[in-house]
Amino acid sequence: MTSAEDRPHHDITHHARRANSFGVRASDYAAHRPDYPVAAVRWALEPVSTGGPLRVLDLAAGTGKLTGVLCAEGHEVTAVEPDEAMLSELVRLHHGVRALPGTAERIPLPDGTMDAVVVGQAFHWFDPEPALVEIARVLRPGGVVAGLWNGDDLDVEWVAAFGEVNGSRVSSKDFVTEHHLAPHRLFTDDTESTFPHSQRRTAESLVATVSTHSHVLVSSDEEREELLGKMLAFLKSRPETAEGEFDLPMRTLVRRKVRI
Repeated sequence: MTSAEDRPHHDITHHARRANSFGVRASDYAAHRPDYPVAAVRWALEPVSTGGPLRVLDLAAGTGKLTGVLCAEGHEVTAVEPDEAMLSELVRLHHGVRALPGTAERIPLPDGTMDAVVVGQAFHWFDPEPALVEIARVLRPGGVVAGLWNGDDLDVEWVAAFGEVNGSRVSSKDFVTEHHLAPHRLFTDDTESTFPHSQRRTAESLVATVSTHSHVLVSSDEEREELLGKMLAFLKSRPETAEGEFDLPMRTLVRRKVRI
């Protein structure tokens, strides 16, 4: 696995800038980012499922997109998030959830206290080796870690064409290795599955969603306005998206492994 020390300095700086870009738009993130399908969450937790509540850490929880699904499933959720603004938004939206500041490389929980650790749309921001060691530390033996990533369904023609317009393919290329949640000496039973998902959007709200992506947040004002205008013009030109609400077809990738 590639560690932070293995990356060129300019890549580390750019990666850190993108990772830290979300807090200024925390309320927009909460309003416009999609949640996760229940089927994907249940599959992620399947190795430790008992039919009752589990102790689940939502790591790098953001504004609680995954926290909300876990709570609705009846689990005992602890949310850990490094960005103060994102954590404040999570607390505002999910009253009663234990919410703590912390990072994947330094989790503020005792050893062996979690049945599961789930990471929604964030594992690619971690330094993989120390993060997996920390995750293993807080998991009980036999506990599960799972990464979940929402992505557009590029098998749908207009969605693939929109991907060419919004720059998403280029912007995500740095994260391919980390997405794979590579094999690790402290874990076994590596497996993955993909689940259909969708988000109800309008042309304007889909543009607002993309505007919360890190590659847009770190762009210059001029670049950002040009990109947002280009996306809106594309969506208004397509019969599938020009008027009113529509479903954005998505796929949710889940990768999980079990603590030895």
